Amino acid sequence: MNLNLDGTKPIYLQISEWLEREILNGNFESDQKIYSQYQLAEIFNINPATAAKGLNILADENILYKKRGLGMFVTSAAKEMILTKRKNETLKKLVQEIVLEAERLSVSNGELIEMIKAADLGGEEK
Repeated sequence: MNLNLDGTKPIYLQISEWLEREILNGNFESDQKIYSQYQLAEIFNINPATAAKGLNILADENILYKKRGLGMFVTSAAKEMILTKRKNETLKKLVQEIVLEAERLSVSNGELIEMIKAADLGGEEK
């Protein structure tokens, strides 16, 4: 559980992404209480306000919900929402980067598709 404190990505975004991974990995289930801003601050040795900002991102996206006086909890659709978000944002961006790089390297669409199939099967290029 390490954050890249020297990186270019803001710490609060790293916190929200880490929590998303924890939810995807099944470490937090639907309607389960999640770490408080103070617990996150202690775990990662960061300012509680920074941790709160990471939590609030997920609350704004309806991945977490607040119970007044009790803390933040995982919504019932959190896992599906995270998967959809990552597919539509992260994966799409990666695919666009791969396609652009393939064009720069004069790799045909057919070759690229074969590379993807080989990677999908865990095999190597033939």
